[in-house]
Amino acid sequence: MKIVSEKYVNQYIAQLQVDLGKALTGVNEIELTPKSFTFYTSVAVISSSRIEGEQMEVDSYLKHKMQDIEYLSELVEKPNDLFLAYLFAKDHKLTKENFLQSHQLLSTHLLPEKWRGVYRRNEMLVMEHKTGRIQFEAAPFRIIETEMEKLWNDIASLQKSKLSNEEIFYFASFIHLVFVNIHPFNDGNGRAARLLEKWFLSEMLGETAWYIQSEKYYYHHVNDYYKNLNRLGMFYEKLDYAKADTFLQMLPHAINYKG
Repeated sequence: MKIVSEKYVNQYIAQLQVDLGKALTGVNEIELTPKSFTFYTSVAVISSSRIEGEQMEVDSYLKHKMQDIEYLSELVEKPNDLFLAYLFAKDHKLTKENFLQSHQLLSTHLLPEKWRGVYRRNEMLVMEHKTGRIQFEAAPFRIIETEMEKLWNDIASLQKSKLSNEEIFYFASFIHLVFVNIHPFNDGNGRAARLLEKWFLSEMLGETAWYIQSEKYYYHHVNDYYKNLNRLGMFYEKLDYAKADTFLQMLPHAINYKG
């Protein structure tokens, strides 16, 4: 592994407070239908969008997607772009090329066309959207290509591996965390990171993984989400992944989340 560390997996498993096998049984019992996928994906999409400061309420977006209720275009454009990215991910294998295509979709009303699905070429300070405070300094643009290639190589290696449920959740969260720290795009990184995590889970666990309400859990615990993301440090080249445990432990609690 080049960038996704295996170093903390035993510690992660020892600290788990969720019986993943038992929890996943509940998810696997959800009937796979177009309507159920639309419902759970709508909740995922609007929850992820709300984390990024979008104004549309969860209930309103569900009315929009499930009952064809019309709303102002400025409220639904970006969530609908993200919804299309999730649909694309459901029907395609997780690869670098497909992921870049998903970013093109989710950033349609977010970035100029030339920057959709394209890594940034500038330095970036990541700000907290509510307060404007600096959260951390993302990877220097000169190493983005190299760092992302490491990540894609690790993902490809994991896709070929036989992993336990505990290992799958550990690596899904670690991939999410590494991606956020690199912050490879000019915008849409948070949305893309949560989609990437879910996409990896679906490849390793099957289609019902799309029904795990990770985005909703992160939205309802958004202060902890950001706090745990930021525990590693301010500067990319000095990040301490030994402090990643609290973030890595969030995803298991999202299984069968009812909040």
